[in-house]
This record gives sequence, structure tokens and C-alpha cells, in this order.
Amino acid sequence: MAFQASGILRASCVQWLTGQAQQLGRGALAAASGASQRLWANGVAGLSTTSSAPHAPAEAAAAAQPAASTSGQPQQAVAALRSKLAEGPNFTDFLTGKEVVEQYSVEAPSWTARKRKPDWMKRGKLPGGDKYTDIKAKLRELKLSTVCEEAKCPNLGECWGGGDGHTATATIMLMGDTCTRGCRFCAVKTSKAPPPLDPNEPDNVAKAVAAWGLGYVVLTSVDRDDLPDGGAAHIAQTIRRLKERTEGRLLVEALVPDFQGDVDCVKTIVDSGLDVYAHNIETVERLQGVVRDRRAGWNQSMTVLRRAKELGAKITKSSIMLGCGETQEEVVATMQALRAHGVDVVTLGQYMRPTKKHMAVSEFVTPEAFKAYEQIAQEMGFLYVASGPMVRSSYRAGEFYLKNVLEGRRQQHEAQQAQAQQQAATA
Repeated sequence: MAFQASGILRASCVQWLTGQAQQLGRGALAAASGASQRLWANGVAGLSTTSSAPHAPAEAAAAAQPAASTSGQPQQAVAALRSKLAEGPNFTDFLTGKEVVEQYSVEAPSWTARKRKPDWMKRGKLPGGDKYTDIKAKLRELKLSTVCEEAKCPNLGECWGGGDGHTATATIMLMGDTCTRGCRFCAVKTSKAPPPLDPNEPDNVAKAVAAWGLGYVVLTSVDRDDLPDGGAAHIAQTIRRLKERTEGRLLVEALVPDFQGDVDCVKTIVDSGLDVYAHNIETVERLQGVVRDRRAGWNQSMTVLRRAKELGAKITKSSIMLGCGETQEEVVATMQALRAHGVDVVTLGQYMRPTKKHMAVSEFVTPEAFKAYEQIAQEMGFLYVASGPMVRSSYRAGEFYLKNVLEGRRQQHEAQQAQAQQQAATA
């Protein structure tokens, strides 16, 4: 699958074209007519326009037709250049490391087609075992919901079952199991008037997490546009209860709504003492209205993430789904926008259609392509990147963050404090 020849790393694209021209030979270009020279200028200029970006190579090739009337070497040079422009650079032309993407994606079969998903999209182990049973029993006892179940997460068996060096855990979904929004990718129930909030939920969540003995917990929530503050105070109270029960040892990540852009609600969450402020952009700018509920939006989500960082969030995080109809160029542009808005951590995963009533999958992106995106994101300066077909926003977060980001920062802070105390004692 070829990159659209504009937008993404535009300087690299122009450099690529220049390199191709040089390979054709300086003598051939020098002998080309004035029309051929104008073709080259127009071709490069076409790469700088976003409105016609997807068609730039084809338009440049069409513009080359008058120059083809010349004879000899100039004619051959222009024909070769036209061929290169039409072919365009591909995904691997923009990678600076060792990763090579031989195949970007495979076609996603229709819901009714009797075709197997690619091998890399096979689900993990099925739910079961003592740990799974214990977690489920505790959740039912305390009347708690999880995004693992409601969103039909493919990693439920792996996360709840534990093993492979990680603690069994579940991502608790606050404020009930019914959302006021209806995004086309999400399997969570929707209603204009969900049941009222459970005032005991913050304490029950703290009890459950304390019983699991976790060092890191992820909270998420439904959207509650029916509430004046979108449920911000309820989420903040839950975070405070968790911190109190664990004497501040527990690391808390909260994947929160956009609160319709209300900055006061964002501040309420930031001031609760959480460690990671997460809000998902979900998809590229062009597809926001197709994938997400109309009350969500690119600018609103980006503003929330930026303001959370400005208000003092320790780490901000967002997630992108692939396979929704986006281009490779748009994915990279989205990561660049997130980084420009101060987002520290990004995760990329494959969209999987939960039911036939939901949005169809456009393509299954290969693990190699996910790896390439990870490399590109790392070069952008993200603090941490998780990218893979089965990665979800809260997938095995204890491993992704506890070991790679938060615990490292805590150890560094403790070391600095110890050094300062030692210097004060010897002064």
C-alpha cells in the first residue's frame, strides 16, 4: 500500500524526488526543453498542496505529456521521471531504521464472508482459571463494570488470567455500563438517560483494587453528558479513595471523557492525584465524524489533552485505532499533532468490529507496519509507545507503564531526594 505523496515528512518526499531525477543523469535534464523544466517545478509544487495531495503523482504524470514530444535522451528522461512520479515513494522510504515493511495490510473480509482473519489477529487465551473467577466474583459482588467485558476486549482472558510475569487485573469502568454517546466502533450500551450514579462506587472500587493487591490500576468511564460536570467529581473521588487506601503507593491511570471541552472538569481530574491522564483521539482528523459520536471531535479532544498537561498532569496519553479507513500519512500526522499538544504516551492498535451493527473494518494492518509506526513515534519524542495489532488503550498497562515510565521516574525522584539529604548532612 503506497503512501500518498504529500503531507507526511514533505521534505523527505521532495528529497526522494530529487534523488530520482539525479539518477536519470544530469546531462539528460540539462538537454530537456523549457516545458520539461516547468513540469519538474509544477510536480514538486503539487506535492505541497494538501487539497490535491492524493492525486499529486498522477497529476504530475499527466502534466508531463507535452514534454514527451521531444526526441532522444530528453524524451526518455521525462518518460522515466513520469514513471517514478506515478509510482511514488512507499512506506519504507520514510523509515530511517532497520525495519522494513514488505506488506502494510491485508484486506478485511466482510462480516458474512467465511474467511479467516490473519494469523496475527488470533485472540489470546480464553477466559478461565482461578484468577479470572476471583476477579469476576469480586466485580459482581461490588456491582462494578469493566470495559474489558463491555467493549468485548480480545485480551480479557490474558489480563484477567494473569501469568507471563504480569499481575491479573481488570480495567474498571466507572459510572455504570451505559453511555450517553454512540460511537460507531464501540460495543458499550447507549442511552440518553442512563441510571443515576452509584454513590458507593468510589469506595467499592477501592475495596476491589485493594483486594487484588495491584501496583497499577486503570480506570475508564462511559460518557455522561446528562450530568452537569460529566461525572468529573465522581471520577476524582474514586481516584482519591484509591490513593487513600494504598497510602499513595498505587499508580492510577484514568481514561476519561472529553467533558464537552469543559476545562474546569479537566482540572478536577488533574487535581485528584492521578498519575496518567488519558483521553483517546481514536482516529485521524478526517474520520472523526465517521468513527466517533458527533458530540466528540478532533479539536475538542486535542484541547482537553493540551489543557490537562498545562494544568499539571504528570503524564498524558492517547490512543489511535488503525483499520478504520485512514491513510498512513494521516496516522503519522495524528501522532505529530498529539506530540505538538504535549501528549507523552501514545498507543496504536487494530480496530476490531464488535458486532455486525458496528462500523466495518477497512483493513488489517500487519505487525511489521505497527512496528514501523512505533519507530516513527519514538523518533518524534514520545515518552513511551505501545503499537501492535492487539494493543488496546489499557492493555497490560502495568507492564507498559509501571516498568517503563512511572516506576523509573519514582526511583529517579527518590534517588535525587536521597542525594540532596546526603549533601545537606555533610554540609
